[in-house]
Amino acid sequence: MHTFFTRIVAAVLILGLGPFAPSVGWAADSANAAVVVPASAALAPPISAAQETLLAAEMDRLARGVMRTGQVPGMAWVMVSNGKVIDARGYGFADVRTGTKVSRETVFRVASLSKAFASALSSLLVDQGVLEWSDRVQDMVPAFLLKDQDGAGRLRIDELLSHRVGLPHNTYDRQLESEEPYPMLVEKLGDIAPLCSVGDCYAYQNVAFSLIGDVVFAATGDFFTHQVEKRLFHPLGMHTATYGREALMGNRSFALPHVGRAGQWRSLVPKETYYRVPPAAGVNASVNDLGEWLLAQLGHRPDVLSPELLALMHAPQVATPAEMSSSPWRRSRVRTAAYALGWRVFDYSGHDMVFHAGAVQGYRAMLGLLPGADFGIAVVWNGEGGVPGGLYPTMMDQRLGLPAHDWLQLSKFKPRPPRKKAP
Repeated sequence: MHTFFTRIVAAVLILGLGPFAPSVGWAADSANAAVVVPASAALAPPISAAQETLLAAEMDRLARGVMRTGQVPGMAWVMVSNGKVIDARGYGFADVRTGTKVSRETVFRVASLSKAFASALSSLLVDQGVLEWSDRVQDMVPAFLLKDQDGAGRLRIDELLSHRVGLPHNTYDRQLESEEPYPMLVEKLGDIAPLCSVGDCYAYQNVAFSLIGDVVFAATGDFFTHQVEKRLFHPLGMHTATYGREALMGNRSFALPHVGRAGQWRSLVPKETYYRVPPAAGVNASVNDLGEWLLAQLGHRPDVLSPELLALMHAPQVATPAEMSSSPWRRSRVRTAAYALGWRVFDYSGHDMVFHAGAVQGYRAMLGLLPGADFGIAVVWNGEGGVPGGLYPTMMDQRLGLPAHDWLQLSKFKPRPPRKKAP
């Protein structure tokens, strides 16, 4: 079992740095929170094939309960355990206007789950000697500037992938949503007053994070999206995973985003906005695809992602204590929180958890794994309500044998059929 401690040690060895190197251990965040790295994590109880089947059946029962609330037009999930996909299912409507149903093959936008693919590609390129973690972003992307000119020249690739650029949270996201082109926003990063010195604090980014795409192009002469497809999607058998709006809508089965209006669901054309920053939020995938991704992240595809690379990607880089209070299940279960390379890493009631969530207009996604239990779940849906998100901690608790808690709270919703817009 890879604990937080062993992952840090692995990262130190791979990077060839000393044990107190700030780029590898948990750095203090802007709140200067003290961080304790556990030397070991609790062992997850083993489960049999019959117990895995019962877990999947319970997930199905609860998912059907979520659909009966009418709080989501369509959703899908996948569960993996002990090196295999246990089950994957879809529910409801991919498009309420046409009545098209969601299946396990239906492709959704997964928003910020995309960041883990950026870190995986970067790790592969470092492993192959194409990049070094110590490479300076500005050396490869001269257009990148900050008010802190010296800091801009120091920013490393690993700092970029762990949101340690020094800019305020979500810099220029609103402008991106207002259709300003990504290259223009990169040129204006130097206009923003820094939150901290480069490398010294955590602040989540989409525009700045996507500089890794420019780094990949500079290093390989190839587009970032093509590199991910060639090195990750295709070898892992993620046959319907793609980048971009055109590719989403070119799939045989895809989910449209929905918003609620006057008690009805209304399907929309997906916005181009965050597709303009593919490393941060550009991936489309079905739960079939995400099942293969979970298995790879749990170490079952060493031909593509070696245990050493996984240890490096999952190693905590910077503390994120605010993530411990951003939802009820985190307040109750998460003891420590950090950001790794494209992943969040939690101590979940004594167990290592690797996690990320994503959201863009009309889509939500959650994906996480328990390395010590060889277990993972992904849930995606095409509405903006948060109800399906309660499936994630519910099933994690059941897998770990933790005390039951009603994270879904389905009883507060009056059961009703999914809201459907009249033609």
